[in-house]
Amino acid sequence: MTPLLSQPNLGTLSGLSAAGFHRVSYTDWGDPENPHLVICVHGLTRNGRDFDWLARRLSQDARVICPDIVGRGNSEWLGDASLYSYPQYLADMSALIARVTAGHARAGRVPIIDWVGTSMGGLIGMMLAATPGTPLRRLVMNDVGPVLAKEGLTLIGTYAGTDPRFDTVEAFSAWFATLHRPWGAGTDSLPEDRLQHLVEHGIRRFTDPAGRITYGLRYDPAIAAGFRGKVFDRDIEMWPVWSQVAAPVLILRGAASNLFRADTARQMIQRNPATSLIEFEGIGHAPALASDDQIEPIARFLFTP
Repeated sequence: MTPLLSQPNLGTLSGLSAAGFHRVSYTDWGDPENPHLVICVHGLTRNGRDFDWLARRLSQDARVICPDIVGRGNSEWLGDASLYSYPQYLADMSALIARVTAGHARAGRVPIIDWVGTSMGGLIGMMLAATPGTPLRRLVMNDVGPVLAKEGLTLIGTYAGTDPRFDTVEAFSAWFATLHRPWGAGTDSLPEDRLQHLVEHGIRRFTDPAGRITYGLRYDPAIAAGFRGKVFDRDIEMWPVWSQVAAPVLILRGAASNLFRADTARQMIQRNPATSLIEFEGIGHAPALASDDQIEPIARFLFTP
């Protein structure tokens, strides 16, 4: 396990939606003058602190930016649930890229921008990489591809967007660990410090009008309105987007993943020869990127000429 020897700087920017401006928070690791930037983006219900172990390692060679997508973590919630959508996330990430590269433009430096995305974050990266004039040089897609398996999507609907409350932090922690077991992500195999780190940055304290304190998830339940309670009878396919990706891509896959099938990964390689694949046995959706065996392949991919 790579130790967390330092803490990041914290930053914010203003995103713009049809409803007005909103705050997007992010952590900022490493030398702010380093022109090599790695942007790490989390999954549907998660937040940027998932990447603390990975960011600590990558920040030895690059500046690492880990945003909380709007509605998650320390970012602001949107008043209109319909605005939680990929066009909004792409717009916010474009604003983030402009923010963190502005200093290099003033200094006449050309920044290098790489992307690491878990699940939803990988899809955002894929869409950005497929866009003409993309600033992304290399892309890491963690347990996601252009086909989302219907069984995994249905499982998301059983919990995403729910708003359970607990009387104690301990009760929340126990529920949180149980929540991840159906994915085969292996919270049982995660070191206790990793699990507690996820809890610390994924928990929110609530106080009702009577002064009663409870604990719940640090996200807006509305982010998953399109999933809640839904049974998917077909996969979601985005092959036309993948066909436009020209950048080198590293695919990471949990061998037990129920959202990202092995045949999808194989087809991605067949359709884009600049793509490589690493699978992790005994891991489901999604590899946590908190252990050296998962972190070092990313570092090699991003930092090897």
